[in-house]
Amino acid sequence: MSEYQISSENQLERTHQEEIKPLMRSLTKGEFQGHSGVNISYAYLCHPQAIGAVAISTGRIESWVKYQEVMFDLYQNGYSVFIHDHRGQGLSGRMTKNPHMGFVNDFADYVADLKLFYQEVIEPNTQQKPQLLCHSMGCAIGALYVLAHPQDFAQMIVCAPMFGIRPALPNWLANILIGGNLLISRGLGHDASYFLGQKNYQETEFALNELTHSETRYRLFRDEYNLQPEVQLGGVTGHWLRAALKAMDGIEAQASQISIPVWAIQAGADTVVDNKRQSRVLAKVPYCEVQQILGARHEILLEEDQYRRPCLEAILEFLRQATNR
Repeated sequence: MSEYQISSENQLERTHQEEIKPLMRSLTKGEFQGHSGVNISYAYLCHPQAIGAVAISTGRIESWVKYQEVMFDLYQNGYSVFIHDHRGQGLSGRMTKNPHMGFVNDFADYVADLKLFYQEVIEPNTQQKPQLLCHSMGCAIGALYVLAHPQDFAQMIVCAPMFGIRPALPNWLANILIGGNLLISRGLGHDASYFLGQKNYQETEFALNELTHSETRYRLFRDEYNLQPEVQLGGVTGHWLRAALKAMDGIEAQASQISIPVWAIQAGADTVVDNKRQSRVLAKVPYCEVQQILGARHEILLEEDQYRRPCLEAILEFLRQATNR
């Protein structure tokens, strides 16, 4: 039996209505002006007897509304929790005429927003040195952040980190395709255009999804996005893909300079990120432990209990190590 309090899938419907939703009503929510004037939405929970503080850096298309169960589990185990929606997604400001387009000029903009969030929201509301929990694209942002600001977070946890994307195209081919996309955008006078095969938000049937084995968690996440359609986001633009490739190359080149402890959780059945490149990057990080959860899909924080529970237990154990130092 785990010593940690972790919500279970077979009781999640009840827990969601009777415990998670009431806790979410006590969230402090707000927004600040991020880099280049984009509004950044955030939320946080301050635990009255906090043993630590956790900031969450979410993945692409994600919003804090998708992380309610994760926030609940962290809070139940004694942590204050801070989360913001990255620019161009969730409840934060969009930078394209079509709000469904996944767009960013440079991942440095995400990092600048996180720094402002740290200074304006996290630091004034906790006495503990916070720890950083990241998922997917949020891991790339987190890695770039700790390279630029190694003093801000005690430790970093990366779940299914986006240090490579599947399918992994050769750089020369990716650059040709992205260059063509950007030329078309400029030629048509658009601020951005979808990359090949990308489109507006569309809900995928559970049976066809590649993100999680958990039908309950998948449905709850989709229900939240249907209740708040303003958080919906579609596919990526050429601009976002160019910025992502540049960010991932930069992380691989500088991985040996990450100076804080890192716990990496790899989803064994991930079809979204490139686990081979991910392993190569993580091997260069000096203070890094890697845990692979066999059979788990990309959304490991929203997976079935058989995959999610060991993931959460590892996260909570790693968090506790820092609080006990």
